[in-house]
Amino acid sequence: MDRLTYRDAGVDIEAGDEAVRRIVPLARATFRPEVIGGIGGFAGFVRVPPKFREPVLVSSTDGVGTKLKVAFMTDRHQTVGIDLVAMGVNDLLVHGAEPLYFLDYIGIARLDPLRVETIVRGVVEGCRRAGCALIGGETAELPDFYRPGEYDLAGFAVGVVEQSRIVDGSRVRPGDILLGLASSGLHSNGYSLARRIVFDVLKLSIDAELPGTGRAVADELLEPTRIYVRPILALLERMEVGAMAHITGGGIVGNVPRVLPEGCRALIHRTSWRAPAVFETLQRAGRVADAEMFRTFNMGIGYVVVVPAPHAEAAGAALALAGETVHRLGEIVAGERGVELVA
Repeated sequence: MDRLTYRDAGVDIEAGDEAVRRIVPLARATFRPEVIGGIGGFAGFVRVPPKFREPVLVSSTDGVGTKLKVAFMTDRHQTVGIDLVAMGVNDLLVHGAEPLYFLDYIGIARLDPLRVETIVRGVVEGCRRAGCALIGGETAELPDFYRPGEYDLAGFAVGVVEQSRIVDGSRVRPGDILLGLASSGLHSNGYSLARRIVFDVLKLSIDAELPGTGRAVADELLEPTRIYVRPILALLERMEVGAMAHITGGGIVGNVPRVLPEGCRALIHRTSWRAPAVFETLQRAGRVADAEMFRTFNMGIGYVVVVPAPHAEAAGAALALAGETVHRLGEIVAGERGVELVA
């Protein structure tokens, strides 16, 4: 019997080294002044920005989910890294935190340095949009764990907020206004149901046009998650914000109550915005009930901001000026904590 090597078992150390060589300059381009050292050690080092007097570190972790299945089908891997960053930094942002740094994890069946580089380019773009540094990560070649050509992504985001400026929902009061910021589409939630409808019910190919959207299935399903960091941080510098919610799994009805205090109920007017065509197509083709749609998908609203009524007009104008599409969704009323959708 010949001597066995790690490569014989399916793990190519040289390919791993090549992937790291490709990644290092990409990550270095995202560095903030607070980053100490470089890439390649056992851990990353980041100073707390000196502008904070009582800094609180805020952390979040997430993945991309079965949206990756669409990336595998199309062999398009340029944007899933943006999704990965978005899911982490938008969560930090809910509490008023400025994203500081990010780490990624790629578990992959076979380490293809070019594919890893392509994925990380998306992560770098997400970090650029969020203003945070990609300070490190891990790439694991797991040949017996994933199917050939497949991989999984996980991300870890850390931000910082002044203790006195943490947004936790405690200042929300009846009469406050809810503003919704438009999503870019499905973002990264509900893909198990979306794929079932698109590929099993409608029986569409990845290159076919998705009815009602005027776009190919691949383009619509791989549209990256919107990152709201820069407009929201600018808003927080200008005025008081009572609460914010990132609309991910669970939709508006599942995520808004997480940031409301007891005795406050969100009354959301369903006619205050129209869901993008992709949601209408999925609902019609899958014969999905309204309640199921609203607890599975974002329905066109990716982020919610709760502000005192006297500030609502100015907040909406500031966000629109920053490039966001803003909808006045409704108001906070006295009642059991939760969300009520009304006509």
